[in-house]
Amino acid sequence: MFCFYMYTHICCLSYRKSHQQFTSRRSLLVAMPCEVMAARVRRCCPNFTFVDAARSLVVDGTDLSHYVAVDEAWIRIQDEARSDAEEEPLLLKFYCDLVLAHPTLESALAAHLAAKLAIPDLLPHAAVHDLLISAFCSDGEIRRAVRADLRAAVDRDPACAKMVHCFLYYKGFLALQTHRAAHRLWAEGRRAAALLLQSRSSEVFAVDIHPAARIGAGVLLDHATGVVVGETAVVGDDTSILHGVTLGGTGKVGGDRHPKIGDGVLVGAGTQILGNVTIGEGAKIGAGSVVLKAVPPRTTAVGNPARLIGEKENPVRLEKMAGLTMDHTSWSNHDRI
Repeated sequence: MFCFYMYTHICCLSYRKSHQQFTSRRSLLVAMPCEVMAARVRRCCPNFTFVDAARSLVVDGTDLSHYVAVDEAWIRIQDEARSDAEEEPLLLKFYCDLVLAHPTLESALAAHLAAKLAIPDLLPHAAVHDLLISAFCSDGEIRRAVRADLRAAVDRDPACAKMVHCFLYYKGFLALQTHRAAHRLWAEGRRAAALLLQSRSSEVFAVDIHPAARIGAGVLLDHATGVVVGETAVVGDDTSILHGVTLGGTGKVGGDRHPKIGDGVLVGAGTQILGNVTIGEGAKIGAGSVVLKAVPPRTTAVGNPARLIGEKENPVRLEKMAGLTMDHTSWSNHDRI
């Protein structure tokens, strides 16, 4: 073990690459590598330098210093990255390039996603990065949602021990943030660019979300493989969706044809919800269900075709929001919706 870092009141970091330059300012206690750690960082990351002069944070012409200084999620991710790098020095360059060399969560996220979504000789990293960072930095709702999604993974997934692990490794989180950028581009009328991000996300993460779909904050896509969300679908805040879920149309109608999922809903693995049906807030859809009709708030629907737990006219009511509790179990008699 080596002395990893000491704390100082102001830390300024400059990170330069051929196509970007970031400078950050922290007017609070942040981690500053000691000389031993700094030497290790410079050997692994030659472009990573520490600067004494304090400047405001500017990313692509946007001053982001007003929210960086109080970004608890980003500070936590950086601290966890340092801890992991200390425990496993083999990962030092990996964490430097993807986390520690960046002044903000948005800049790190854009660079991380760009590295995954770029296509050598066809779709340059810099072009994808510019699409992503412009969306992240121009929309405060996206910034809020990104942090809420990170907290959702840590709070609801027992396998997520650290927020930095969600940020780096959880493809459900990464696919969701790609969608948020694509949705912003779609709303701006940049539909070709939005569809490009959708296509690359589907290829890389095996998650297919139409750019027009509206998804709230604090959403957990757990495992995420095979998730499909249609064009007119709506997903509320604090919703948890497992792998193999389809929020699709029936194939018989056009227009507004996809499900509307309320806040705090839990959708189990392999579930198919088809058509413009409403799943009420706090409801639970059991794994493998096929839902073709509306499900009332705080009830449980299971089976193919889906049926309510309890009596049809008086179903069993859940005391808590299923999307937050992540309780997949259900016991009772069944009755058709």
